[in-house]
Amino acid sequence: MTGFKEAFLDFAIERRVLLFGEFQTKAGRLSPYFFNAGLFNDGASLKRLGEFYAKAILDSGLAFDGLFGPAYKGIPLAASVAIALAGQGRNVPYSYNRKEAKDHGEGGSIVGAPLAGRILIVDDVISAGTSVRESVESIRSAGATPCGVAIALDRQERGTGELSAVQEVMRDYQLPVISLVGLDDLVAYLAAHAEQADSLAAIQAYRERYGIS
Repeated sequence: MTGFKEAFLDFAIERRVLLFGEFQTKAGRLSPYFFNAGLFNDGASLKRLGEFYAKAILDSGLAFDGLFGPAYKGIPLAASVAIALAGQGRNVPYSYNRKEAKDHGEGGSIVGAPLAGRILIVDDVISAGTSVRESVESIRSAGATPCGVAIALDRQERGTGELSAVQEVMRDYQLPVISLVGLDDLVAYLAAHAEQADSLAAIQAYRERYGIS
């Protein structure tokens, strides 16, 4: 495990964004861990989160011209990443969508910079892939090109078939997915922390049952 990934998991656990226990997922599974990026909910944590995303994005070498944050959690994420990138000398525009189109004022469903060129979608996780699909449609409708997705956590578990939600996005849209950490990283992290032995055992059992090969 790299120092970057370990530092991010330390950060997520410290902020209680990553919790261990028993949580029901949308798919009805009982997961031994839960990740809620909405709890990065103050200025200091959003600043640091944006810096983690910015480093992962820049380290990936992916070429992009702008950021897109799908409503709702993707909005502050895209803004924080744009700020972090600007702090490193890379000033890029960002945009986000409204859930419902506005029929007055500037109108439309897109807020922020006009979508143009290669657009990187920034979100917290990919669950069913619905947010990515809607984002891709919005970006393409504006005449721009979706070029990838950046997320905080890849759960690396099967969806309705043999592939994970991330793998389905990569297959269906031919988009690379940049993740700060994945389930494999979380397992490695817990294995290095003896006090987390119970959580490690539960997550390993969960991965054996639902994990991708």
